Amino acid sequence: MLNRRTLLQAGAASALPLGGARAQAARTIKIGVLTDMSGSYRDLNGPTTVACTRLAVQEFGAHGFETEVVVADHQNKPDVALNIARQWFDRDGVDMVVSLAASSVALAVAELAREKNKVAIANSTATSDLTGKNCTPNTIHWVFDTYMLAKSTGAATVRAGGDTWFFVTADYAFGHSLERDTIAFVNAAGGRVVGQVRTPFPGTTDFSSYLLQAQASRAKVIGLANAGTDTVNCIKQAAEFGITRRGIKLASMLMFLPDVHSLGLQTAQGLVCTESFYWDLNDRTRAFTRRVHAVAGQVALCMNHAGDYSSTLHYLKAVASLGVQAAKASGADTVARMKAMPTDDDAFGTGSIRPDGRKIHPAFLFEVKKPEESRGAFDYYKLLQTTPAEEAFRPLSEGGCPLVRA
Repeated sequence: MLNRRTLLQAGAASALPLGGARAQAARTIKIGVLTDMSGSYRDLNGPTTVACTRLAVQEFGAHGFETEVVVADHQNKPDVALNIARQWFDRDGVDMVVSLAASSVALAVAELAREKNKVAIANSTATSDLTGKNCTPNTIHWVFDTYMLAKSTGAATVRAGGDTWFFVTADYAFGHSLERDTIAFVNAAGGRVVGQVRTPFPGTTDFSSYLLQAQASRAKVIGLANAGTDTVNCIKQAAEFGITRRGIKLASMLMFLPDVHSLGLQTAQGLVCTESFYWDLNDRTRAFTRRVHAVAGQVALCMNHAGDYSSTLHYLKAVASLGVQAAKASGADTVARMKAMPTDDDAFGTGSIRPDGRKIHPAFLFEVKKPEESRGAFDYYKLLQTTPAEEAFRPLSEGGCPLVRA
């Protein structure tokens, strides 16, 4: 039975652990991996993203503070993502969210991070608006964006003779942004767009009517402004209809190594895509890949996964430089310190972060190998061209970011 003495003793006993818990929380940086764990973008994020984030934490080690990682699935729904992020920021003490995936999710969470003065790092997000009209002092866009993809893949496809385009576009912020930026480069290169169709996201699995509409347009190129399983399904169904055998080229504006792995080289051979990381680029990328495989198994790595490792590592370096209390007090100050420090890691090499929050590094245009050209597991790409870091992304003066002084 509980009496007054028992309650007083229990209260006294709990005082020290509570105080210790508060002190521990003050010395702990909390990172939230907010990503797609079950939907269209799972293979491009999911458990491998979590493993890469935790690998960065492990390799960084202790520098006077502890680091904790929490994980949640936003289901590619902005309202779900906002509810999770708000709870993380307000109740759970999360200091930084990473990954984010879908552009609609990233745009929403970036604004919430600004409001709560936390840090948001978008790695598998495409929309270039994150460093344009929707830039904030609390957000960094790390891996790629629609401008980079359009410039590398879109312009190269036009130069190769693909001067008439029809777009099959995911009907949300990412697809719209990718279509818009690609059209600009197609037009600038002397090509033209003859049509476009928007496909519902998420939930579309049958693209046959859209692909047949594209074929009927007589365009030389069908531009796929989608990603993940949507891209995989489009490519498979185009092959089933024999569209490419009729001389029509598929331009996968955002395709990743896990997509190629899912398709198989027999189906994917000859497709071109742009990534800012490939496991077999150099000794550093190969060493990084071996470390990931040791903790995540033999998975197909892409630039999204590498970005979660790279950005988390740089964030922790900035926290150590700024001091854990200052970093926890202001996400904007932490992002400012990240911008002031050069970046360097085994996934992307050396780089920098611009005032608009754009992480800068080279972009690589790849062609998918034929089956007989592959030498082993995940040996899927051959490098066609490299766009230098200073040319790969939209010029700072053209983005319209309010943080950039005219």
